[in-house]
Amino acid sequence: MRLQSVVCAATVAITASMGFAQTAAPDHPYSVVKAEKVGGEGGFDYVYADSNGRKLYIPRGNRVTVFDLDTLKPAGEIPNTNGVHGAAVDPKSAHGFCSSKPVVMWDTKTLEAIKSIDVQGNPDGILFEPATEHVFVLSHRAPNVTVINAADGAVVGTIDLGGAPEQAVSDGAGHVYIDLEDKDQVAVVDANTLKVTAHYDLGGKGGGPAGLGLDAKNHILFAFCHNPATCVILNADDGNILETLQIGKGVDGGGFNPNTMEAFSSQGDGTLTIIKEKSPTDFAVEQNVETKPGAKTCTLDSKTNQFYLITAERAPAATQPGGTATRAAQGPGGGPGGRRGGRWLPGSFTILVVGK
Repeated sequence: MRLQSVVCAATVAITASMGFAQTAAPDHPYSVVKAEKVGGEGGFDYVYADSNGRKLYIPRGNRVTVFDLDTLKPAGEIPNTNGVHGAAVDPKSAHGFCSSKPVVMWDTKTLEAIKSIDVQGNPDGILFEPATEHVFVLSHRAPNVTVINAADGAVVGTIDLGGAPEQAVSDGAGHVYIDLEDKDQVAVVDANTLKVTAHYDLGGKGGGPAGLGLDAKNHILFAFCHNPATCVILNADDGNILETLQIGKGVDGGGFNPNTMEAFSSQGDGTLTIIKEKSPTDFAVEQNVETKPGAKTCTLDSKTNQFYLITAERAPAATQPGGTATRAAQGPGGGPGGRRGGRWLPGSFTILVVGK
């Protein structure tokens, strides 16, 4: 996942807080209930909700900005996070971590940095694994995973996945699932031994998986893919494909909400796809919620069942003769589903809240 650079003018204006709220139809219960333009410079990638600590962590290139999860008011920041992409929190030790180089560890109550942890590769995605109380830092370059003890910040090992990881999920019982974007696979890792135990192939049903969700109770994986734009649903025990469903274009994050039995994925084309698990063998797209172009990563507040997405406004893409957008106008973070376009407008960075 590449950092998005916040630079120039707008495609679609996002109004200030609450000004963008939509009215949800009865058969389409979710809508954007709040849009908070918080501004700030720097790139952005993953967004992370600490439901227990009631904080929202947003990496911005050289720092992690922190907001109150309930009010979206600024709560502080963690500085000196070189090239940061994501964040994760261990609720037991109250330690936070971000996927930067070096990884920064902080106290989630005071937001004071505790230590910097040297890692190899190019840190991108990140996951706190509760069964072992370890933090999994993902990298497209070897080592693909660096595993850190959340209690003291010590590196306990690395894992070669045989491919480039995008997102990881844990079943809370010692199994970690990691999608491999370049291999069209999901790797299965034993969290205790740090060994890869299986690779589940998506069987041509979906390519470039960039988001992942897990129904841990029923052992069902949801792999959200780019090409084609599908959710490939698998049995987490053996990798057997159960179903494929269409999602929006430009996915870069997803998950599963056990409170509502819904899987979800966020797309750069300005949609949040909600998939209802009616039973362990019956799935359907419940809704494609209109969000905003560029809002391709998301996080779930498990206490309120609300989703948080991040984006900024873009300038219209400059074109060459023949109507092709110039590379300079496209900017970094380009790709399908609305990820190409003009540069980001300074100060337009916005947090979207989706709920009922």
